[in-house]
Amino acid sequence: MKSLVRVSLLSAVLATFASASTLSLAQTAAPSEAWPQRTVRLVAPFPPGGGTDAVARALGQKLSTRLGKPVVIDNKPGASTIIGTDSVVKAEPDGYTLLVSGSTSYTVNAALRPKLPYDPLKDLAPVAIVARAPLVIVVSASSPHKDLATLLAAAKAAPKTINYATFGSGSAPHLVGALLEQAAGVRLQDVPYRGSAQAMMGLIGGEIQMAIDTVASAAPHVRSGKLRALAIAGNERARALPSVSTVRELKLPDAAFDGWYAVAAPARTPAPIVDKLVKEVEAAMRDVQLQDQIRAQGMEPVFVGPKAMHAAMEDEIGRYRALAHRAQIVVE
Repeated sequence: MKSLVRVSLLSAVLATFASASTLSLAQTAAPSEAWPQRTVRLVAPFPPGGGTDAVARALGQKLSTRLGKPVVIDNKPGASTIIGTDSVVKAEPDGYTLLVSGSTSYTVNAALRPKLPYDPLKDLAPVAIVARAPLVIVVSASSPHKDLATLLAAAKAAPKTINYATFGSGSAPHLVGALLEQAAGVRLQDVPYRGSAQAMMGLIGGEIQMAIDTVASAAPHVRSGKLRALAIAGNERARALPSVSTVRELKLPDAAFDGWYAVAAPARTPAPIVDKLVKEVEAAMRDVQLQDQIRAQGMEPVFVGPKAMHAAMEDEIGRYRALAHRAQIVVE
């Protein structure tokens, strides 16, 4: 009789343990399976009003509709996107804190800053590239240089006499200038400005001879006749300036720089959440209204999935790191 009682008690204990284990597994799986249950935060590591903010708000609005939960934008600017990006890297990997940023966060900083507090290849889970932001090489309408070939010929004849605007050491315009120097065998002089507006006014006013800026910033001045576009600094023409050739078309493929905006989650975010994110972002990017919103910012909407995004990150980090070494670009 005692033996039967012991067996009965043992069975009860095992049943209770199995029930608890099942409940524990269910509780562990629930966040992935039921995501999202609350507000999702998109961290944009730039101030409101810029390209990153515009992409984040347009995408966030569409995702909120699709997910049935609020999606809010959290602007965390500073330190060349490092502050905002680091906050995502260190966030709970539960799908409720995501990064929306330009390629600076994913490739440029990793290539140029040896003391970066994170490794984007290891500490971020790519979701998708959602927009491409071409840069354009422009001169003043009064410039004697009618095309890129004549400007580069002048730069070759008199090194460091062609001044161009950047947003500081390691910024996208600075990298494009360095790529152009390497590809064409010339030497240019970079001049730092605090932003696009100042750079455009400096170029129009004759302070500098050339600028490399986003199509969104430069195209209105090109259309008004104040600036002349010499080339798109990328691999594809820009919809806003369809008649302007790319550096690849002008036989300078090594000068190509493709700026882009992408979404990522913290590493170790459960695969089911990342998979759902990828599907929802892909569906959102098929929306015509969202595409029009992005094009209105001078960008081109795209969808590049996580594997291709990771490959692009690896390729660009290696390329820009080698460029920084050759051009002696040092960013602390």
